[in-house]
Amino acid sequence: MLLQALSVRWLVCATLAKLVSLQDQLLTKVAVSRTYAIPDLHGRLDLLDRAIDAVMRHAEGTASTIITLGDYVDRGPQSRQVIERLMNWRPEEAKVVNLKGNHEAMMCAVRENRAELDWWLRNGGGETLASYGQSPALPDLRAIPADHLDWMVNLPLMHVDRHRIFVHAAVDPKAPLDQQNEETLLWKRYPRDADIGHGSRYVVHGHHADARAPIAGKHKTNLDGLAWKTGRLVIGVFEDDRPGGASEYLEVFGREM
Repeated sequence: MLLQALSVRWLVCATLAKLVSLQDQLLTKVAVSRTYAIPDLHGRLDLLDRAIDAVMRHAEGTASTIITLGDYVDRGPQSRQVIERLMNWRPEEAKVVNLKGNHEAMMCAVRENRAELDWWLRNGGGETLASYGQSPALPDLRAIPADHLDWMVNLPLMHVDRHRIFVHAAVDPKAPLDQQNEETLLWKRYPRDADIGHGSRYVVHGHHADARAPIAGKHKTNLDGLAWKTGRLVIGVFEDDRPGGASEYLEVFGREM
């Protein structure tokens, strides 16, 4: 009788232990979330499509935020197609945040007659116009759809979470986040070898084209590896519950230009 009682007690304890273990596993799975950062694409639809495939496979079963860091247009051959892909990319299993880059700002400024066409052409705008079926020599800027312009104009300048700031170019470490200058966020370049965050937050950015990317420090990471030219795109993977830099990087490849 005593042996039977002990057996029943052992069985109950073992069952409870399994239930607790299962509960811990479920809680751990729910608690895990990641943020993926995709840097400057510059008209490379092939790299964007491969990045989407890589991120969605890696993120399977995980709550995820996917951030694109701006500069979707110019230099590469498929700027229009990149914009359309991003405008229509809204996966049910992840949150997507598209940030503005200086090349989107430049394109909109020219389209709205706030800047000279030659300035844009010197910075890769000819390839963007070609993707809209226009000759850079005599373009009809009205060929750029209004919804494309509206989408670009309204893109946010940065994304802030508990541990990090995601931005196209840079963040002023001395200014509060709600007082950042748009020119800094879109155009500024950090001094060479600078490793500057913002308070306790880590900064993740693109804009500083360097084929050696990712260039990671204690306070910031540059992900812009000149992908439009090299054919190598680096995606940063960040654990949302851990401060600091990326836990790993994903790479996708296309042809060199």
